[in-house]
Amino acid sequence: MSDRRPPNGQEVRAAAARNLVPVITAKGSLASLDEGQVGSRDRGLLRELCYGVCRTQPRLEALAGRLLKHPFKRRDADIQALLLVGIYQLLYLRVPAHAAVGETAGAARLLGKEWATRVLNGCLRRLQRESMALQAEVDKDPHVALMHPPWLLKALRQAWPNDWRAIAAANNLPGPMTLRINRRHGDREAYLARLYDVHLSARLCLHSPDGLTLETPCDVYQLPGFEAGHVSVQDEAAQLAAELLGPVLAPRPGARVLDACCAPGGKTAHLLEVFDLALTGIDSDAKRLSRVESTLERLKLEATLLHADAATDDWWDGTPFDAILLDAPCSGSGVIRRHPDIKALRRAEDIPRLATLQARLLDALWAKLAPGGTLLYATCSVLPEENADQIQAFLARTPDAEVTTPGDVAWGRPAGAGRQLLPEEDSHDGFFYARLHKSKAIA
Repeated sequence: MSDRRPPNGQEVRAAAARNLVPVITAKGSLASLDEGQVGSRDRGLLRELCYGVCRTQPRLEALAGRLLKHPFKRRDADIQALLLVGIYQLLYLRVPAHAAVGETAGAARLLGKEWATRVLNGCLRRLQRESMALQAEVDKDPHVALMHPPWLLKALRQAWPNDWRAIAAANNLPGPMTLRINRRHGDREAYLARLYDVHLSARLCLHSPDGLTLETPCDVYQLPGFEAGHVSVQDEAAQLAAELLGPVLAPRPGARVLDACCAPGGKTAHLLEVFDLALTGIDSDAKRLSRVESTLERLKLEATLLHADAATDDWWDGTPFDAILLDAPCSGSGVIRRHPDIKALRRAEDIPRLATLQARLLDALWAKLAPGGTLLYATCSVLPEENADQIQAFLARTPDAEVTTPGDVAWGRPAGAGRQLLPEEDSHDGFFYARLHKSKAIA
């Protein structure tokens, strides 16, 4: 599509609906968001519509249910998505009401369903008239008011009885844009000055010595030295992996390190920026592994990358590793603000399945760790089944595992043998870490 065409409000709304259909039907995620359906000037709005609808979907769906006389048929999921797009604009965006209603209803024609223009127009105009009353009605349900699926809200409440509302509130806001400064090209104080020179403001992260948080997000190509590898985008909580492995790796040049489940490569790159390592990264997803390759190429870093399943032995040459980072597949419940489609795609029954996979990975990788070595277990989850409970069970069946998770750090809170960070507004994501040492001999 030529960017010379004038912006078309109907086209961007139709594109949002198309991209949202896989999410609301639980058949795909926002990772496949196709921004090429619109011109460059409309891509910001497209992303805002798609991510915003996913972020607020439980509330939008509840309102849609009040506005419709009868639910749309399954084949009309695109019209359902379009209705959610319209509701989102009226409630959460500074879009003129006439544009939110008219352009959204008109977009149905671009989806080949002109019959839906009248339905959408009627629903959205009713929302304009009865907005306060309809919102008050649906918000009587806590899961609607807090915009989380019931199973997840229940899990948060059980796990964090004093914090569940704050977690939900943090999940409902976009996460800040946090940078990781590449120490090979200077420190973060010097980079602050470089940001100032291009009229960007940032503040030092409290817990990561390499982290800066921008006051306002920007395109990565506006960041000084981004293409040259001087800086990367990475949440502060994720940057703490390198800090936790520092005492193990800093005194050991050339240490043999494994980054299991390494994609998309942020932690892989951070370890290589900070330490002199012989690093192997493996991931079972070839497409995501290609992102690791691209990241290392931009940063001019080297590692051995393997497309493999970390729970198997097929890829291993038999030589134990001095340190292993297991950033385990998990629910993503600590990074919902960055991946709001998790609300629609994740199910309660996924958690036991993920916990079983995490246990398999722990057992398989522990066998590949040298005596005296360290395994760092990490998830971007806030659910105990994947975190404290998982490590407690591992310790019970693994007599040569000793806990070395630091207790004197200023971040997170004790959670069994590990430490748990909860997502915080305008700060770090939710993350769990447990550091384990493999004893050289069992007493």
